[in-house]
Order: sequence, then C-alpha cells, then structure tokens
Amino acid sequence: MHFLRALLCGLSLWLLAPFCMAQTPDDAAPAPEAIQAPAMPAKGLSMVQVEKKLGAPKEKQQPVGNPPITRWVYPGYTVYFENSHVIHSVVDKKRSTP
Repeated sequence: MHFLRALLCGLSLWLLAPFCMAQTPDDAAPAPEAIQAPAMPAKGLSMVQVEKKLGAPKEKQQPVGNPPITRWVYPGYTVYFENSHVIHSVVDKKRSTP
C-alpha cells in the first residue's frame, strides 16, 4: 500500500513538474525599466559627489525621521540618502494614462 502511494506521488510530480518550472534568467525577458534605467548613483556616495556627478536634482525633499532620510528627485528616478550618503536609488514607475 505504501509503495503504491509513493509510486503515485512520484508519478504525479514527474508529470506536473514541467508546468511548475520557474522561468530561468536565460529565457526571461528583461523588464523595460531595466533596459531604460538611467545611470544612478552607487550606494555610499555623498550628496556632494552625487550632485557633482548628476547635477542639481529637480527637487530636494527635507530630511525625515531619525536617522534623517532625504529624497532627491531626478527625471526618471529618485535617490534616497541616510544622513548624507546614498542608501538607495529607485527608477520611477511609468504612469499609465487613462
């Protein structure tokens, strides 16, 4: 009885496996945002280095919280700073028009 149950489970897994396989990076098409992503600042750069490399941002948000987190908005992406160093850069979502 246990042998039959194990055989049926194994056979079921074998038959269903192709339908459950995740897409591998080789077959996956890159996201459009990844293709069009601008050159964003690396983690750890200072505000002075970012502004020297990219120019003045379109908008500078005031620091919020403790430690202070500051956002600089550039066309197409936003840079986040903790104190005065980059912690993350994010490509803006494309907004769909209704």
